Formats: sequence, C-alpha cells, structure tokens
Amino acid sequence: MRHFPFSHLPRTLLTAAGLVCLAQAAIAEDGEPPKGAAVTVLRVTKSCFDNTVEVSGLVLARDETAVRPERPGLKVAEVLVDPGDTVTAGQNLARLIPPEGGTIMVQAPVAGTVSAATATIGALASARGEALFTIIARNEYDMVGMVPSADISKLAVSQTANIHIVGAGDLDGKVRLIAPTVEPNSQLGQVFIGINGDRRLLINSSGRALIKIGQSCNVAVPLTSVLYDPAGTVVQVVRRDRVETKRVEVGLLSGGQVEIRDGLNEGDVVVARAGSLLREGDLVRPVMASAGQAAGK
Repeated sequence: MRHFPFSHLPRTLLTAAGLVCLAQAAIAEDGEPPKGAAVTVLRVTKSCFDNTVEVSGLVLARDETAVRPERPGLKVAEVLVDPGDTVTAGQNLARLIPPEGGTIMVQAPVAGTVSAATATIGALASARGEALFTIIARNEYDMVGMVPSADISKLAVSQTANIHIVGAGDLDGKVRLIAPTVEPNSQLGQVFIGINGDRRLLINSSGRALIKIGQSCNVAVPLTSVLYDPAGTVVQVVRRDRVETKRVEVGLLSGGQVEIRDGLNEGDVVVARAGSLLREGDLVRPVMASAGQAAGK
C-alpha cells in the first residue's frame, strides 16, 4: 500500500471524511479487482429422460368384418343402419326377402361401428356378392406407420406409446405388431401401434407416435446452458466466482433440458444462458436462477 505523508497536510484536512477518502484512494491504487458482471447460474441436478422412436402414420381399423347374407337370391327390403352407426352383436342391420316369400334378417356378427354400407332397397344380395355392410370390429384401431430400418431393432411388442391424432388429440397406445421385413428401396418397415380406449376415430386420420424404448437418468441442464463449437460441446461452470469452460458429452433432450452423460457432476454451478461474451477465467457475480429459469423456460 502506498504511504501518504499525512504530516505535511494541513490539520483541517485530517478529518474523518478526509481519512476515508484517502483510504479509498489507497485501495484504488493498490489495483484491487472490481466485482465481475452479474451472471445467472443454476445448480446441476439429476433427471430422467425417455428414449423414444418417433413414428408417423395413419389410423386404420384393426379388424373390419364384412356382412353378407348366407344364401343367394335375396332382395333388400329395408335398411336399418347407416355408416357411422354403432351396433351391438346380433343387432338387425337389414331385412331381406327370399324368392319364396317371408323375411330374413341380416344381423351384426360383432359389436362395433358401421364403416360402410352398400345395401339399397330393391337390390339383390348374396353370400358371394358385395358386402352389404362393413363393421369396425369392437371399435379397435391401430396407428400404422413406417419406421427406418435402423430403428426397427429398437422396437418390441408391448412398448408404450404416446399418440397424437389430428382432430382427436392425445391418446395412449402400445406396439402390437412389427413387420418382419422392410421395403427394399426406402428401407422402411411397418409398425402397428394399438390405440387404447374406446373412442371413435376417423379412418385414415394422420397421427404421430412417440414409442418409449427405454430411459436414461443423468445430470441435466437447460439447453441454453450448452454451447456448440467445432471442437465439441461445452458448458460454462462458475467456481470461486470465475468462469471455467467444461467440455461435456450430451445425451437425450426433453422439454428444454439436455442430458449430460459426462463432464459435469450433480451440484456443479453452471451459467444458465451461456454465451461467447464470457471467457475462461472471467470474474463474475453469480445470481442463482429462479425455478422457471432453472427449468429452461
């Protein structure tokens, strides 16, 4: 510290205020580093991430039942249901008249929804002709999509799926069937995802499914904490109020959070919004992030 010759100053200057000013000037001349810039930080915690395969496809009936009379030479006298009607097993669908007279009732063999009806009054019906009615059996639907061959091996029957159907919202499902072959040109294979519930869906509606194939639990940070450069992926850590750059290995991504598989430990303090303005060794004033900021919102 620089010494000031107080004895050479007039006595009127040696007041308390004067001494404070002189002390501050001495600290300034000593070169004490100023406080660094305020930086929002957060403490690294553990989180679990679902590993998923994404599938896009169409809604199809799992099983459609064609309804025809058992004998030929019958004439349609009355049609009792229309496409879109829900029917029960054994319900009368149409009244037919045989050549010898009388009445024969055509009944639904299964419960479900009538998806098509060709029966018209006065038309002939037979066991080998066009089906009078088509029923979506038990109102069961699949979302059928195409999956790259690289992902086919990751799928297994009974894996759970979150499905979004256009016009119907979000539904749950499970993998029901995986095709044993792929299309040679596109290298895509079919997967059938059974849609849970008894909601009526529109055939050929488009949908998207996320099939859960596993889970990974590691430390996680907001995506805003991660920097990408040609040399790799880094996160800015604050230790003793100074910035340290840590190279990390990232994993899965979900909800604005990214899994860190290597390079960070639980409890480390990282910069919430990393950026090029911060350099290795910079002095900062860490300010702990709010709950929303910590969640990457």
